[in-house]
Amino acid sequence: MFVIMKIIASAIVIAIVTEISRRFPSYGGIVAALPLVSLLSIIWLYVQGEQTATLSKFALGVLWGFPATAVLLVIVYIALQNSVHLFLSIALGVGGWLLFLVLQNIVIDYAKGIFT
Repeated sequence: MFVIMKIIASAIVIAIVTEISRRFPSYGGIVAALPLVSLLSIIWLYVQGEQTATLSKFALGVLWGFPATAVLLVIVYIALQNSVHLFLSIALGVGGWLLFLVLQNIVIDYAKGIFT
């Protein structure tokens, strides 16, 4: 029952964001940029009894993924501005996202090797 409640509440948030975006695209983008999924996830984890250490690690993971997400959005924006089909734009963005995450991990591992 709790899973269904989470799905319904999350779907309502997504529906509200898409309706705002449909009527006011710029404001919808700003609202969508809010860390709604992250915050909802933290809330659901907390309600389910997860320890603050788990919540903290989750928040750090979200922060770790933020730069790659920014790269994804820049790629999608540029592709759409150049009349690339939506799904190809998204695929390019996801590819850029994955590539950035791999490169980020390589750079961090290299930096750890230098400074340890």
